[in-house]
Formats: sequence, structure tokens, C-alpha cells
Amino acid sequence: MTRHDIGGHPAPRGRVAAVVPAAGSGTRLGAGMPKAFVALEGRTMLERAVAGLLASGVVDDVVAVVPDDRVDEAERLLRPLGGDDHLVVVTTGGAERTDSVRNGLAALGRAGGRGDGGAYAALLVHDAARCLTPAGPIRRVVDAVRAGERAVVPVLPVVDTVKEVDGEGYVTGTPDRAALRAVQTPQGFDPATLLAAYDAGGDVATDDAGLVERIGVRVATVPGDALAFKITTAADRERAVAELSTRTTTKEPR
Repeated sequence: MTRHDIGGHPAPRGRVAAVVPAAGSGTRLGAGMPKAFVALEGRTMLERAVAGLLASGVVDDVVAVVPDDRVDEAERLLRPLGGDDHLVVVTTGGAERTDSVRNGLAALGRAGGRGDGGAYAALLVHDAARCLTPAGPIRRVVDAVRAGERAVVPVLPVVDTVKEVDGEGYVTGTPDRAALRAVQTPQGFDPATLLAAYDAGGDVATDDAGLVERIGVRVATVPGDALAFKITTAADRERAVAELSTRTTTKEPR
């Protein structure tokens, strides 16, 4: 297995790539199909997520990771987004999210002529279900990586009181919410750092920054955005449709 040096330094003005895991079943959404292929106002979450990354002006290439039986459909949906110096690749997902991201990194490497995504100045991992994410947090994450941060996540303050509970449901503590943040995507990384985290981390993880934390790398934060919410349930989908129905072509990017 290749090992990667994870020394941090300002990233060169090279290309930026994003992996978009989109292989989830979407059971909680209740749409009867993989969540990323559910349409919102005529366009799938997958299309919106990839288009949003490319429209940010700071992402060059994207690999979408989808179920085996959805590869042809994904390629058809995403083909119009490629070209104009943008590489858009589709590959298959794995049993777990970490497997899917690994597959995506490998696909980037194959497309770029290398065995992994290490040829890029920065790598992002972005949930297809956060398909309304505006340009602002994407740019802030990329800027921070380019400035020398090895791992960066967009965050929002936690506004609700949070309780710790035991296995029987009894409260055991109340964390100070002033120190808590809700984490969003895209999460951004120096390529060597992300690849080293995946080299070292065999465990299942829902958060790429968590894998980086396990290898002792400090994770920086930048402001997120309320529109980067994750569409998980039918209520989330209704919220997204309502947001899209009120948008206008003159709305300023965040």
C-alpha cells in the first residue's frame, strides 16, 4: 500500500477535485430509489450537487460515486456538465461510505493518469444530499486548503441544547453548546493528508474529517451556510423544494 507524506504547506495553484458519494439507498427519504437520483424541481440531487461544485469557480474536476446499476444513468445526467476544462467522472460505490470515497479517489487517479488523487492541489468530499450548498462555503474551504490548512470543514453554530444520554435514555450530561458546531460539506483536504487518512483508516466512518483526526491532524473550520443542509427525510425534501421554488436568477451567490 502506498504511504503518503502529510506535511502541510500552502497548496500550489493547481487543480481542485471533488469526490461526491452518491451511492446511498435513501431509505429514510422514502422515495423508492437511491436518494441522489431523486429529482428536486426537475433536476436530481446528484446533478445539483455536481453543478454547484463546478459553478463555484474553484472546483475543476468531479467524480460521482453511484450504485452499480445507476452508472449509465449518472453518466447521462452528468455528461452536459463536463467539458470546458472540467473533468466529470462516474464510478461505482462500495459497501460503506468510506469504500465509496476510496473508489472515487482511485477513479480520479485513473482519470488523471495516477494511482490516486495526489496530483491535485486540494481534494474535497461533498455529500450529494447537500445539493443546495451555495458557492460561499465551497470557496472558503478551498481557500483555506490553498492557504496551508491540511483539513477544513464548514460549520454552523449549534443553536439547540444538546444532551448526552445513556443506553436507557437517561440524561448524563449537557455539553456547553458554545463549543459545539454542526459540520457540513464539502470537507477539504491537502491530498496527501486525505490519502494518508484512508491508508490508515480501515474503520467505517460517516465523516472524512474524522478519519483525518484519527491520524493526529488538526482540522480547521470555516463558516458554513444554512442552505448546505442534508436532505435525509421527506420533510428535508419539502424544505429543499420550497427553497428552489422561491429562487430567482438574480439571487446573489453566498
